[in-house]
Amino acid sequence: MADINVDVLVIGAGPTGLGAAKRLNHINGPSWLIVDANDKAGGLASTDVTPEGFLYDVGGHVIFSHYKYFDDCLDEALPKADDWYTHQRISYVRYKGLWVPYPFQNNISMLPDEDKVKCVEGMIDAALEHRVANTKPKDFDEWILRNCGEGVANIFMRPYNYKVWAVPTTRMQCEWLGERVAAPNVKLVTKNVILNKTAGNWGPNATFRFPARDGTGGIWIAVSNTLPEKNKRYGKHGEVTKVDAEKKIVTLGDGTTVKYGKLINTMAVDHLVEKMGNQELVSLSKGLYYSSTHVIGVGIRGERPERIGDKCWLYFPEDNCPFYRATIFSNYSPYNQPEAGAKLPTLYKADGSKASSDEAKEGPYWSIMLEVSQSTVKPVDEENLLKDCIQGLINTEMIKPEDEIVSTYHRKFDHGYPTPSLEREGVLKELLPKLQDMDIWSRGRFGSWRYEVGNQDHSFMLGVEAVDNIVTGAVELTLNYPDFVNGRQNTERRLAQSFVFGVKEDQSIPARSALPN
Repeated sequence: MADINVDVLVIGAGPTGLGAAKRLNHINGPSWLIVDANDKAGGLASTDVTPEGFLYDVGGHVIFSHYKYFDDCLDEALPKADDWYTHQRISYVRYKGLWVPYPFQNNISMLPDEDKVKCVEGMIDAALEHRVANTKPKDFDEWILRNCGEGVANIFMRPYNYKVWAVPTTRMQCEWLGERVAAPNVKLVTKNVILNKTAGNWGPNATFRFPARDGTGGIWIAVSNTLPEKNKRYGKHGEVTKVDAEKKIVTLGDGTTVKYGKLINTMAVDHLVEKMGNQELVSLSKGLYYSSTHVIGVGIRGERPERIGDKCWLYFPEDNCPFYRATIFSNYSPYNQPEAGAKLPTLYKADGSKASSDEAKEGPYWSIMLEVSQSTVKPVDEENLLKDCIQGLINTEMIKPEDEIVSTYHRKFDHGYPTPSLEREGVLKELLPKLQDMDIWSRGRFGSWRYEVGNQDHSFMLGVEAVDNIVTGAVELTLNYPDFVNGRQNTERRLAQSFVFGVKEDQSIPARSALPN
């Protein structure tokens, strides 16, 4: 006999789990519970605060959306105008001491002449070959060559993507690309090279929102706060230690047992199958690959330099720094760092030398957040990584040797990026249906392992759509048709819709008796 009985159990209170819980609470049909091992909601979209008062997201997160339901839920959680800042993305690639506007492949007009020639020649060759190609690219590397040519491939795409994914592009498939990577327009690129012009902003996140206070994690705490307390178990007594899929019982860290009808899992699917003790699925999950992510934060005393300006995030393909991306986190909100009047001592100067005084002094302050990938193919000197990153900031002229460092942050996330490897689809097409046959919907960034629907809006809607699939059999568009949802405004679901449910005697999950108004 279990301690708790629910129709739907949700594991994990990151964006996907909260999407599921929000939908379950909204439709007010099946009984439900959400559990998480952490004391607060957010998962891989949470925010840490250093002792000095600098905020760092656990990775480069911003809010942009393909779904009105997602917008509704965030606006309900943070409804005031001053809860948000809206930014235009100002993004560059650092190359040979230049700031090349993003995306790099559309802005080769900014490169040195010899590199312009290499890139244009490569694009022309690629365009000619592309006209006669009658097969799809076999991997990401071939996609790069066909769309961008050898010049852009060698100068930017190969080295940058290796730094991000920590595997060579030859070991990645290209089904995931969609709106993630810009395919250059050869005519426009050539025209811009001749006229010495740059291309405009590209992509779905050219404009984005960011919360005024508490970082990205504050969004998900606020969303969680809209849910009933009785349906939430966070912390040690919400940690899942065992999943008995046959008996449909989950055991929690404090010994509590939860009997469920359907399970929505958002923890990493390789961790899930280990907790299930299902050796067949454990063996199958070994075919999924991921990289780890190190998030490094550096808090600096002084006015934000003019050379940094209002830049948002920056890309680094070269080997003069370990990080692949830098975010000027202090540009997103003035509350991401201490007030100028706060007194902080200097830890050391950027070149490692001692400060002239141990005395705490006032600001102002600004901050940089860095991301570094790691895998068995791409090892990292973890012990010296912070020092190496600060040296990389000097090498790339982001900071100066004499700059005063007042705060540092370093956190490693074992599961950082779900790699779209060549083997991925073969594994997922077998693993996810096997779990669903056991009444387990595994969804989310690592729950369903599809990076192309791993943004916060996608992740949230994976949870929402899993609930609708359980309750009404609705097709999960985000999971199964990512290009479709990314290519349109998804307005079918709205938070203002109402639901009426009835219960059939022979069903543990209530059946919908009326569609939303």
